[in-house]
Amino acid sequence: MIKIGTRSSRPSTPSLPYWTKGDTNAFFGLGVNVLVNVIVLTSLCLFVVNIPKADVYGAILPALGIAMLIGNLFYAYLGRRLAAKEGRDDVTAMPYGPSVPHMFIVVFVIMLPIYLKTKNPVAAWQAGLAWAFIIGIIVVIGAFVGPTIRKYAPRAAMLGTLAGISIAFISMRPAAQMWDAAWIALPVFGLLLIGLLTDLKLPWNLPIGAVALAVGTAIGWIGGFMDTPAVSEAAKDIALSLPTFHFDRLIDGLRDISPLLATAIPLGVYNFTEGMTNVESAASAGDSFNLRPILLADGFGAIIGSALGSPFPPAVYIGHPGWKSAGGRTGYSLATGVVIALLCFCGMFGLLNAVLPLPAIVPILLYIGLLIGAQAFQVSPKAHGAAVIAAIIPNIASWAAGQIDNTVTTAVGVASKMNPAVNLHITDADLEGNSVLLHGLHLLGDGAVLAGLVLGSIVAFIIDKRFVSATIASAAGAALAFIGLIHAEKVEWDAGGGQVALGYLFLAVVCGIWALTRPEPRIPDAEEIALEREHGIPVQTPRTPEHEDAAADPAAADPAAANPAGAATGG
Repeated sequence: MIKIGTRSSRPSTPSLPYWTKGDTNAFFGLGVNVLVNVIVLTSLCLFVVNIPKADVYGAILPALGIAMLIGNLFYAYLGRRLAAKEGRDDVTAMPYGPSVPHMFIVVFVIMLPIYLKTKNPVAAWQAGLAWAFIIGIIVVIGAFVGPTIRKYAPRAAMLGTLAGISIAFISMRPAAQMWDAAWIALPVFGLLLIGLLTDLKLPWNLPIGAVALAVGTAIGWIGGFMDTPAVSEAAKDIALSLPTFHFDRLIDGLRDISPLLATAIPLGVYNFTEGMTNVESAASAGDSFNLRPILLADGFGAIIGSALGSPFPPAVYIGHPGWKSAGGRTGYSLATGVVIALLCFCGMFGLLNAVLPLPAIVPILLYIGLLIGAQAFQVSPKAHGAAVIAAIIPNIASWAAGQIDNTVTTAVGVASKMNPAVNLHITDADLEGNSVLLHGLHLLGDGAVLAGLVLGSIVAFIIDKRFVSATIASAAGAALAFIGLIHAEKVEWDAGGGQVALGYLFLAVVCGIWALTRPEPRIPDAEEIALEREHGIPVQTPRTPEHEDAAADPAAADPAAANPAGAATGG
């Protein structure tokens, strides 16, 4: 018992500051990341779907702004709660923003076809709202089944899937945009790499993200890349708009719900699967968040956002280890939510788009892609390297198939404009005759996130000689392929004629036969057990007393095991 008037011997827990110098770097990183995405989705609404400016700046952006504000505030709260629970002052909040893949999918797969068919941008917008609402419902359901999936899925499969997304969808487009104006982008990229991947600091500890953006902007304006009249024109769109409910538009969109389910179901599953892999990524960097409240925040963010007029579902972002290594804690999340919300409410994105050169903005996305791709190998067991690659491949296939589709569509459109009498039609056979395997890429890449998780898990289980688990994963792949959640264009019974499902079923038989031989599972090495102890993810293969002894001092057994995540990920 502690006597009155005496001081407790219990050590005081460190207090997590509301703002650190690292939060400044992380804020400019995440803030610029979200800023770029909102600039892009604004342009898509205005110039692809032709939604009127009044609706984009008066409804869509304010709805997105309130989602960003509430979501980032909640994520900062979760970070501070974890810090208090564990008595730490180095917890980094999860990053949050509009889901990047869904931005393009809702525009080009949902809204654009309806606009082209009806020539009614409002009808297209309403369909987008309904689609985002369905996505939110599925993610909320995923909040209750996701933790179970995370418990049993191999880390290599989860982080490999995340690496595939970061390489294909986060890195490739920014890289292409950078090299289109390399004289602006590469100095910015170099500053980011020096400031965020080394221990070197700028004079007076200036935030590297802000300095890099300022340098790129200066080069762009001095070099004549930017257009002054465009700034004056964009300034005319500045006006205060607060979010209001648009239940009527949402209900109108939900009246024709069945065509939306074909993409909403797999992409809703994608959302909570991506959420799981991003939470796994944070755990590998030292911050083990409860998965359920994060997924609930994502799901309710999409539901509320769609009711307020935004067809763009929010999501937990890739990149927690990058912001952690930059020194971010929870202040960067709070600041990002507040600043992005204010910019949305004030209609500032048109002006920002005219002031900031895109080549000065996108290098931060490539930096995050590099970091996440590396992390998949750094914090997964070395033996599971092939499983990481297997999980990456479907996302690469999905990206490549999209590029080919866009190229073919453009070629057909250009040919028809040049000579309307010519009916140009390019078949899969024509493409395969030139070694362009579009059909196979689509099969491999459809449902890429889930497909990567399944393939990576199967390969990891086989490497570990855990053939019962490999059989279950293969059977799950067969079921998912049969109903079209993976390797199919749409959700339907017996999707794609069932040939992919049959392949997974035969694979399950092969693994099942090996399971009958009851081989001894692979024994993890000392470094692998050290990863388990550092990141809290159970190693599901047997270990010997000798391995336990070696893991007690991993640095002695293998110096690399003492810091398996590397300085770049803050592990």
